Amino acid sequence: MSKTALITGITGQDGSYLAELLLAKGYEVHGLVRRASTFNTDRIDTIYQDPHDEQRRLFLHHGDLTDGTGLVNLVREVQPDEVYHLAAQSHVKVSFEMPEYTGDTTGLGTIRLLEAIRLAKPETRFYQASSSELFGSTPPPQNEQTPFHPRSPYSVAKLYGYWAVVNYREAYGLHATNGILFNHESPRRGETFVTRKITRAVARIKLGLQDALWLGNLDAVRDWGFAAEYVEGMWRMTQTGEGDDYVLATGYAMTVRDFCAQAFRRADLEWERYVKHDERYERPSEVDALIGDASKAQRQLGWKAQTYGPALVDLMVDADLRAVEDELAGKKIRIDR
Repeated sequence: MSKTALITGITGQDGSYLAELLLAKGYEVHGLVRRASTFNTDRIDTIYQDPHDEQRRLFLHHGDLTDGTGLVNLVREVQPDEVYHLAAQSHVKVSFEMPEYTGDTTGLGTIRLLEAIRLAKPETRFYQASSSELFGSTPPPQNEQTPFHPRSPYSVAKLYGYWAVVNYREAYGLHATNGILFNHESPRRGETFVTRKITRAVARIKLGLQDALWLGNLDAVRDWGFAAEYVEGMWRMTQTGEGDDYVLATGYAMTVRDFCAQAFRRADLEWERYVKHDERYERPSEVDALIGDASKAQRQLGWKAQTYGPALVDLMVDADLRAVEDELAGKKIRIDR
């Protein structure tokens, strides 16, 4: 019999890649989506199945992480073998502007879902999307034994979720796992995140649609990998004998400046001519360097990053160039009114 998985955040970057992976493995996949007056499922358009299709294996459910009763009912209805909790208010800069909302969804949302599993189907295997932002100002390289020092409302909320997972694992015996993922990007990354902001701007500048790119701190160091590979690591974590905590990372460090230079270089442009500084994009408390050590994941899960550094930048720039060219050719029409 095929397994059943529930994914929160299925319409996000990671959720869409994970849904594709699980469907390819024969899973029945259920996704939690927020009700909106506009369609917000474009990342899963390629795997969407008509509700009238009797053979479909992808099901979407409206819900919200702030609704504990709704989560209990959803788990009771779906009876998932595995839950992948990817949904959150995940933009670090926005978390400084909306700290209470971030805490409610990103922090308390996690414990609501854990409690729903405990009450409705405690044998379910649970994956929590933790974040390298937990390490904050702790010097790299960072691994599962590195002390946490969060530096934003987002990372503070993620820290609450992290320890909630550990507590439910120890107190109730849940197969609950924290995946401490370092930055992972793709052409599906939201356009407000710095990597996609850069590659999208490069494409628009190259094609004459934009004159400049405004950025904040260019000296921040990050460990950027490819999201499509990271979801494979998530799945491997849920297949282990018991829950645990794992870092997924490449170990390759780049500054925002490095990323920016490579992106413009891919389009045969000089980045210094177009990049401008805007202090509004800087954080009140900066995280200087996040570089992960994923040796535990390689040793115990057989997982290792394959795409990173300049190769990842090139992949994203190429995808955005194709996307903007398609828009100019009228292949993608957006209704603004």
